[in-house]
Amino acid sequence: MKLNIVVPCYNEEAVLQETTKQLSALIDELIAKGKIKTCNLVYVDDGSRDATWTLIEQLQQQNKYVHGIKLAHNVGHQFALWAGLEYSADKCDAIISIDADLQDDITVIEQMVDAYKDGCDVVFGVRKERKTDTRFKRWTALGFYSLMQKMGVNIVYNHADFRLTSQRATKELMLYPERNMFIRGMVKLLGYKTAEVYYDRKERFAGESKYPLSKMLNFAVDGITSFSVQPLRVITTFGLIVTLLSMVAAIYALVSHLCGNTVVGWTSMLISIWFIGGAILLSLGVIGEYIGKIYREVKRRPRYHIEKTV
Repeated sequence: MKLNIVVPCYNEEAVLQETTKQLSALIDELIAKGKIKTCNLVYVDDGSRDATWTLIEQLQQQNKYVHGIKLAHNVGHQFALWAGLEYSADKCDAIISIDADLQDDITVIEQMVDAYKDGCDVVFGVRKERKTDTRFKRWTALGFYSLMQKMGVNIVYNHADFRLTSQRATKELMLYPERNMFIRGMVKLLGYKTAEVYYDRKERFAGESKYPLSKMLNFAVDGITSFSVQPLRVITTFGLIVTLLSMVAAIYALVSHLCGNTVVGWTSMLISIWFIGGAILLSLGVIGEYIGKIYREVKRRPRYHIEKTV
């Protein structure tokens, strides 16, 4: 079995040496056990501003497993991961994607390989708990998965982008043409046999998280709007409710006027104007998000540009 491990990297010079050391030791162990025959460790530099690419070039000279892809500019984690998957699709039997920060437990990679040999085309790495996360990060992450499921998006709870995909599954995934990338949702659409392996997430070895709150919110919006039209239906329902309430208010106002009970006031007028105005702007924002995605899709621009490989 030929295996590739794809690692998207953005400003990861602080962890790459240790990541390479641990993954190389794991590869040696898997080869010694006869689990795999060969393995490539594919680092994808997503336009890093530090010495990440220089370090990848040095590691490639020192380590027989290391391959490197340098993207021309920063395109984001999902596109960088896609570049690594596309590069590896014809070069191996299965691909494992993992982040460079060593928070995902690499020891379960052996379980992923075993599941693949048992006939699974996709093996998801799923976190057991989130003890290493801050309370706020834990709350927002769990809220994200709950919201996605309520919106009808089919994703694996507590799974990020640590997974194994077979060559067949990867090539089928490459047929998806969209530019609005949410890979963990796209993989679930393949329909092949899947399995899950569970692990405890570790503390980050070094460096800083590449997913602050702003990026997490953007990622959530991308995931929901790429796989669900539920927000549009919510707008429709909300519009219907407001319409019914306005009809009731109109009847009440007419009856009050006929009975001579009307009093000129500004409070109700002010509240209603602000409420309706805010609702309209919010609705336009949600609709605009979908229109923006259509705009990006129809242009069909390349997902990324490769500057060099080693």
